[in-house]
Amino acid sequence: MANRAQRRQAAKHAPSVPGVTRQRILWNSNAPFAATGYGVQTAQVIERMARDGHEVAVACNYGLSGSSTDWNGIKIMPTGVSQYSDDILKAHSDHWASGSELPSLVIALFDVWALKNPSIAQIPKIAAWCPIDHKPTPPEVTEWLLRPNVMPIAMSKFGAEMMTLDGLDHLYVPHALDERVFKPTESFKDAAGRDVTGREIMGIDDPNAFVVMMNSANKGRTPPRKSWGENLLAFGVFASEHPDAILYLHTDESAALGGVNLHRLIAGCGIKKEQVRFVDQYLYRMNMPQQALAALYTAADVLLATSAGEGFGVPVIEAQACGTPVIVSNWTAQPELVRDGWIIDGQPMWDPFQDSWFFTPNVSQIVKSLKEAYARKGEKSAKAVEGMREYHADRVYAEYWRTALERLATWRP
Repeated sequence: MANRAQRRQAAKHAPSVPGVTRQRILWNSNAPFAATGYGVQTAQVIERMARDGHEVAVACNYGLSGSSTDWNGIKIMPTGVSQYSDDILKAHSDHWASGSELPSLVIALFDVWALKNPSIAQIPKIAAWCPIDHKPTPPEVTEWLLRPNVMPIAMSKFGAEMMTLDGLDHLYVPHALDERVFKPTESFKDAAGRDVTGREIMGIDDPNAFVVMMNSANKGRTPPRKSWGENLLAFGVFASEHPDAILYLHTDESAALGGVNLHRLIAGCGIKKEQVRFVDQYLYRMNMPQQALAALYTAADVLLATSAGEGFGVPVIEAQACGTPVIVSNWTAQPELVRDGWIIDGQPMWDPFQDSWFFTPNVSQIVKSLKEAYARKGEKSAKAVEGMREYHADRVYAEYWRTALERLATWRP
């Protein structure tokens, strides 16, 4: 098996795909081995870029500190000292660009409002693959995307619509899922080679239990973007009439990351303790295998994912790829992802921190949708699985990323 140096050398001299203009790309986001949505997207895209012959490195804003390392033959550069590592992005960009005769490009997968360091304006070319999770686009985001050295990339059709309304020249590349992993998965093999089902991971013994799953980051409370209050209140109302219902929460159970104290919220919603399961907190922090996540989605009867706003919403496509219907808000990018499930109306909610509109999902409509999902208990959705083919990572890269990269190769700010 090739060692790291050999893999790096192989990636550096990878043959170019016919019609592909090779570039020297610095990807700025979470580390590809980080157990985050951005980390998963990073891993998917950079490996395919490297296979196309691009020279790729990652400038981390989360997941690695202190020194550089190697991941599958790709150089991974550490975080800086500022909260979002915008202090070191220009230096990483200069360093990576100096190592090749290929044209250089920075691609940032992150919220652009967080990148405030003045030195970023000196980077020649930045493609910003950024979420837009409000309506309309927050003014600070629009101002950033209007910079002359920036080419926006929308990650949802909603985001593309907002960019068009803002008069922005832009590209469109949706988020994607690994089709080798996210598919109906009754069980996976653990480190000991034992077959483990999703319900075993959840700690649910009753095979007839109706399982509602939430897979949402518990961060932020002013307001909580994942609408924890509305979702859990709706489950509490529903569960009071359905004692066989269990809520599985794939998230941080504490408020340590600046999120919501979920135990107090659960109590405030009148949910019985025996009707709630949390993911093992250590495994959650230590990169639970993606195959285990696929087994969890498959074990659930419905994914509850209404929120105040989404730039995309990867769990919604992952769950459907595993045959599980979803419940989402009728706001921002969420409705465009649904092939089998329920879309919840609500009312706009002003977010004074970004000067635009978020959304409050209607609790009674969530309860109604949970009841309809209960009537389908145990059924897997072939319609959902088939509908998610358009988000398969190989297809998205071939149809969207290659086109976008060719445009970026000829783009001159």
